[in-house]
Parts: sequence; structure tokens; C-alpha cells
Amino acid sequence: MKINKLAPLTLSSEQMRACGYKVIDLLVDHFDTIHTKKHAAKHKREAVDALFDPTIPYEATDSSKVLEHIQDTVLKNADLPSHPKFYSFVPSPSNYISVMADTLATGYNIFSGGWTASPEAAEIEIISINWLLEMFHFPVQKGGGIFTSGGSMANLTALVTARRVQCGTDFSKAVIYLSDQTHSSNIKAIRVLGFNKDQVRIIPTDLEFKISINKLKNEIAKDKLMGLQPAIIIANAGTTNTGTVDPLNELARIAKKEKLWLHIDGAYGGGSVLSEQGSELLAAVSKADSLTIDPHKWFFQPYEIGCLLVKNHKHLSDTFTEKPEYLRDIEGNESEINFYDYGIQLTRRFRALKFYMSIKTFGLNAFKEAVQYSVDLTESLEDKLRLSSQWEIISPATLAVINFRYNPIALELSEKELDEVNQYISQQVVQSRDAVFVTTVLNGQVVLRMCLINPRTTMDDVLGTIADCERYAKEFLEQ
Repeated sequence: MKINKLAPLTLSSEQMRACGYKVIDLLVDHFDTIHTKKHAAKHKREAVDALFDPTIPYEATDSSKVLEHIQDTVLKNADLPSHPKFYSFVPSPSNYISVMADTLATGYNIFSGGWTASPEAAEIEIISINWLLEMFHFPVQKGGGIFTSGGSMANLTALVTARRVQCGTDFSKAVIYLSDQTHSSNIKAIRVLGFNKDQVRIIPTDLEFKISINKLKNEIAKDKLMGLQPAIIIANAGTTNTGTVDPLNELARIAKKEKLWLHIDGAYGGGSVLSEQGSELLAAVSKADSLTIDPHKWFFQPYEIGCLLVKNHKHLSDTFTEKPEYLRDIEGNESEINFYDYGIQLTRRFRALKFYMSIKTFGLNAFKEAVQYSVDLTESLEDKLRLSSQWEIISPATLAVINFRYNPIALELSEKELDEVNQYISQQVVQSRDAVFVTTVLNGQVVLRMCLINPRTTMDDVLGTIADCERYAKEFLEQ
């Protein structure tokens, strides 16, 4: 393919359309047929290396050939977190409107850092953040927030803000409290911020995997007696392992009494506020100083989009605002928000567009219906498993997460044998490429964990996988 030497890195309009139509056709086919696809085989590094030429391509290659190569290698061998039988980790069931919105935002290369670069883009982010503030009953006028790359960056942004508000420039005596079920991204954030291990209290959870209030109070009292500064509580609104929500009301009372910053990590469970069960469990979320949610989970957005909400927007701007000389001509008035003053990134992609366009297109009620379906599906699965003599519930259905293990009543298997058979079940399911279904560990037991937030997952899908699991279990026990 000849490249126009007068206009480097350009294609003719015909070439662009031909490439674009092929990409759109691939995407439409992907959405239409994903339920028929097999999950990715796990290739070793040597096999993957053989698929690609590592030399720098100094000369041009026809764009259709490049696309075909990517289709035959990357696209056909990627994991499918939108697949109806992707049950593990946290699935990411996307939607087509958001994909198109991402294409527009990327194609126009919209800078979403400062107001003057695109006032309308900033306005869409303001509106979208206000929608979320309203959903979680945060104060819309005083509150604020920012879209981030994901929950990890949202948690980091929250903890940077909390550290400044609580400690100023000296956090040498500050202490952070979190449970043993808190997501690892918070531990990473704490490490990035320069806290040492002696400043972190990991509080044990109870039999329902909720933080122990009594043990938390004991730790806070002990730290105060030692002359330390209790500063931050990190609460869970839907843990990854079990979907558990900590006792948010009690944590809010403790935080208020002890003058601690309450950050709620709702990266997994936050979106469940759109369901009846989630709305009840998350009723006290509005009492937090900051809240992380992850729209690329239960708001069905493609990667990457996380979000941080705060009760007072000035906490963000006071933490992150810098005034370098090269930005002095683009500062607007106070109502014209520069989102680079609300977080770590200066250069930001236009993440808000996909959230805004999908909510406008489908309506929030459609999202509520999808979330409610997922919660109800998981509770129905629990009912069916309890009627079976083959399965034991370890952690009941909570916000579309359920943990169980193969433990037939007719057999008396040791704990070691139970761990082995459940691990074998997971391995065989994954090797079949029919589903992604892996284990976790709860109370020292290897258990099977299902996360069913995909509204395209049916009970037939789930029961088909359960039947496969029973077949693999019998196969293992007959060996």
C-alpha cells in the first residue's frame, strides 16, 4: 500500500472506510456470536513469540493484512470476560453503545483534562458524575468526583486525598484500618503512598466475612494510647471474594466519633445499588467521605473506567491542583472544572462519553433490570444447590457472588480430598474452554466461586456448568 508522502500517517477516505467497516463487522459479529465461542487456550510464552515478527517494520504493510493478523492472533486468543460462562474474578459484560462511544472519543482524540480543551466533554463528565452522586445519595452541590482508569486508581486517588485531609504533610503517625477481605488494590495504594507495614491494621472478619467491629474498636483505642493517629478506615461494599458488605452504619459512627476518614471500596458491589437487595445493603454508603465504584463492572462499560466520588469536591481540588506556567492561560472560573485538578492525570481520555451515551440510550431502568436479574439469578442458583445432595454452600449468594464446593452427603471425604476434588473440577472446566470457573480460599478451604453479573448469563448456562462439574468430580473420585 502506498503512503502519501505529503501527508505522513494518513490513509485515503476509501482506505479508512474499508478498514473501519471491517472493524465494525468484527465487533458486531463478536457481540452476536460470543455465546458460541470457546474461551482462550493458555499458550506458553514460546508459542506466543512464534506468532509475531519482533523486528521493527520500517516499510508499510497493507492495513487489511495487519488487521487480519491481529484477528487471527490476539482477538481469537483473548479471554472473553463478556462471555455468558465467564464466572470468575469479576466479569466485564460490555455494551455496544459504549464501544462506539469509546471509538468516537479515541478517533477524535479528545483531551478530557481541562475545560478549555473541550468544555462540552467536561460538561458530560460533570453530568455523569452528578448522576452517580444522586444514585448513591451523595450531596450533588457539594460533592464531586472523577472518572479514572479503574477501581485501583480510584482507590489510590481516594487515599491520597484522605492522607492530605487527615494528616497534612506529616503522616508518620497515621494508621489505616481495613479488613482481611479488602481488595489488594488498597494495599498497593497504601504502599505507593509511603505508609509502612506498622501503620496498617488488618482487622479479622467474622463468619460472614464482615469486618469485626469490636476488634476494630480495640485497635483504634490501642493506637490512641500509643500516641498514634488513627486516620482512615477502608470499608467494603461488596468484597471480591464473597460480595460481602461491611456494617457501614457502624463504621460510619466510629469514623465520626473518632474523626477518621471513611473510604468505601464499592468497586465490585457499588453498582448493586440499582437492585433492591443492593440498595438496602448500601443504604449507609452516603455517610462515607469517599466511594470507589467501577463502571466497567456492574454498569456494563468496557475497560477502562473507574470512578471516585467524594462528599466534598474541594477535598479533591485542594489535594491535586497545581498551577504550572504552561497552564496559566487555560484556567476557567470556579464552575468550569479542570479534571486534571481532581486527580493524578493531566492528560486524560474522554472516559465519560461511554457512560453518558449508554445511560442516555438505554435508560437507567434498563441497567436496573440487568443488575436485578443478576442478583436474582445467583439467589436462585443457591436455592437449587441447597436442594442437591452433591453441593455445600460455603458463602451464600450475596450481590451476585456465591461460593460453594463439591461435598456429596453420601461420601465422607477428608478436607484434603475435598480441596483436591474441587481444585480438579476447576482445572477441568478451564481446560475444556467451555467456561472460566476458578477457585478461591475461604476459611482455609478450597471453594468454587461464581460471580454472575452478566445479564446474558442464563440459568441453563449455569446448570450446564454445574452438571459438567459433577461429571469431573466423579471422574476424579474414580481415579
